[in-house]
Amino acid sequence: MTFAALRYRGYRTYLIGQSLNSTGAWMGSIALDWLALRLTDSPAAVGVAMALQFLPILFLGVHGGALADRYRRRTLLLLTQSVNATLTVALAVLTIAGAIRIEHVFAFALLTGLVFVVDAPTRQVFATEVLPPEHLRAAVSLNASVFQATRLVGPAIAALLIATAGTGWVFAVQALCFTGPTIALLRLPATPVPPRTPREPGAFRTAGRYVWRHPPVFWTILLVGVVGTFGLNFPIVLTALASDTFGGSASLYGLFNIVLAAGSAAGALLAGALSSARLPRIVLLGGLFGAVQALAALAPGLPVFLPLLAALGFVNLAFQALANASVQLWVDPAVRGRVMGLYMLVFTGGTPLGAPIIGALTDHFGARWGMAVCGLVPAAAAGAIAVLHRRPRPAVRAHRPVPATT
Repeated sequence: MTFAALRYRGYRTYLIGQSLNSTGAWMGSIALDWLALRLTDSPAAVGVAMALQFLPILFLGVHGGALADRYRRRTLLLLTQSVNATLTVALAVLTIAGAIRIEHVFAFALLTGLVFVVDAPTRQVFATEVLPPEHLRAAVSLNASVFQATRLVGPAIAALLIATAGTGWVFAVQALCFTGPTIALLRLPATPVPPRTPREPGAFRTAGRYVWRHPPVFWTILLVGVVGTFGLNFPIVLTALASDTFGGSASLYGLFNIVLAAGSAAGALLAGALSSARLPRIVLLGGLFGAVQALAALAPGLPVFLPLLAALGFVNLAFQALANASVQLWVDPAVRGRVMGLYMLVFTGGTPLGAPIIGALTDHFGARWGMAVCGLVPAAAAGAIAVLHRRPRPAVRAHRPVPATT
């Protein structure tokens, strides 16, 4: 079932383009994290860069989803790819020229965060345009598997380029990788523009009401938000573990990401193989994610830490892929873009809150304490949801039917 989506030519074309995009994204992520650390010698600076990158979606995430419900999604993705390529070229030039400062890194993070507001929810729902809905779970799982498989390649290339040519050339190659999805999107047939209806100002209220009236969606998005805010601060804790705890360099940080990606790819494939998903299974995976991360924080050395890191990646992506696909399948297609905008808001929008906290804890108490908190908070949240989701919640007031677009 996991590979059923590959029968559709449009999806195969899109997936090939995304594999190049993801390779570049992981290369850029490694280089940006290491550049922020090198310029400041502070894990907190890595946390600030992460916070700035995800700050815009905290305020605008649902509005980006509303655009995905209203306008042609292929056109929106072509636009976001072009802007990202332009920003990355500028960062490459500054870094290669030796003129880069931490202020430039922060500005780049903020601007790419603004692009992410539109790109993320649009990309989440775009798969429904290139294959039937019954294969959506398989497509989401394959997307996640490819994304994580490129995590094996991207960090390795980034570490090699940082050690030989310099950080700036990583950004240059990343910009080149953005041409892959652009060509793939241009090869896909144009999809119709959604029917135009009067704008509704309450995109956030519409999505919020819909989610509240569907408890499995509500609890899944809530747990996803906690995991995104506190659990997925890997750039902060892994850079600190590589450089301080284990006395390594960018190569060791790259190895951490490769091991994490190997487990993640397998976890995403597991999610695609599941024939159905229920809330208890999602909550269980969320709790396991937190528990494994807390255990990894206690690992005495690399022989123990690396297997736990692979297990962490496995559980993490099984949870993410299953939660993402389930929410899309549980919601009405008319509001899918807005609900996924809300999903991405809580998933990544919490980073501006969680990343500085984890960065400060890591600065003051060490990488092990920072990673332990990243695991204990999601584990506690999963336990609380396991108890609370069976209790009835207050009903919301009656409201107007959800329109097809905003």
